[in-house]
Amino acid sequence: MLDDLGGIPPARICVDPTPGHATIEDLIRLNGQGGMFELIDATLVEKAMGWRESLIASLLCELLRQYLRHNNLGLVTGPDGFMRILKTQVRGPDVAFVSWQRLPEGKVPDAAVPEIVPDIAIEVLSEGNTYAEMSRKRREYFHAGVRQVWMVDPNERTVAVYTDVMRYEILDEQAELSGGDILPGLVIRLSEVFGELDRQRPVQP
Repeated sequence: MLDDLGGIPPARICVDPTPGHATIEDLIRLNGQGGMFELIDATLVEKAMGWRESLIASLLCELLRQYLRHNNLGLVTGPDGFMRILKTQVRGPDVAFVSWQRLPEGKVPDAAVPEIVPDIAIEVLSEGNTYAEMSRKRREYFHAGVRQVWMVDPNERTVAVYTDVMRYEILDEQAELSGGDILPGLVIRLSEVFGELDRQRPVQP
């Protein structure tokens, strides 16, 4: 099972309920108690997290919200915005953009875990993530209908922009990230994003 989930550490598997028997109701209950679990093939798997990764994700949320205030194309969610992207899969991208066309009735859903497939799923890589885990997640995203996946690597200070499972472009921190035809006119300077990791307390006079 661990191999199927991408070789993740056993500590990230919730054993109550028993793996293979968890439901969306279990997911909602545990996440409501402060957990951060995804539901993968009826198994609750804790999201790998980190403080720096949260910093990058929050900045990307902020930049996307600024853009969407002037371009009312949809909504952006953070890491606890869990979505049922496939029948047996509930994922919570670190950041996600969902267009109005993909939202039920074109409005904010009431369900705690709505059946939604985002247009863009953004994952900020953490130390606890494995290569196989993220490869599986990308496959699921595109199988569900996600149009782009951005894999942000804070250590390498790069963003891999996937437009298909095997088609991608790697941008370094001197590059600009474009919203393309999904978010036309959006330009994110990656030096601004990764520069957040270099901020320090101001020197007192």
